[in-house]
Amino acid sequence: MSALGCGVGSSADEIIGRPAFTLSGKKAEVELVAVSPAELGFEGKTAALRDVYARAQLLSLLLAPAEIAPQLRLQYLDQPIGEFLILAMEPIRTWAGEAVILTVANGGAGLILIGQDGQDGLDLPVRSRFVFAFALVHPAFHRQRHLLHSQR
Repeated sequence: MSALGCGVGSSADEIIGRPAFTLSGKKAEVELVAVSPAELGFEGKTAALRDVYARAQLLSLLLAPAEIAPQLRLQYLDQPIGEFLILAMEPIRTWAGEAVILTVANGGAGLILIGQDGQDGLDLPVRSRFVFAFALVHPAFHRQRHLLHSQR
């Protein structure tokens, strides 16, 4: 990643080295969709991670394999400053037992892959952006997905 000017935070680096972080033996194309809890219908200021995942799954969105995060970081080199995309994934535990999920970010100091708290009860702002894998989709979400793409 460093050859492309991308950094890796310490938590992300640690979980990438864990046995639970696996790589597929086959090349695959995965369609991804970025959505906020607010776009999933959450009101208020925050939503629990487990509730965001549950609501998204009702709309046929899937948790993505963790290996998507480093690939997304390498492929999304024109990420706008200030954008943080949280990969919707099963958390991976650090050696100390902390649940971590991955975020593809550009905080202004450069492109980076970071780890963040992945506890299922964690409250996150409803304006946070999550990246889910896209499955065969509920017809109502097709319209929402189209709206998401047209807003970019």
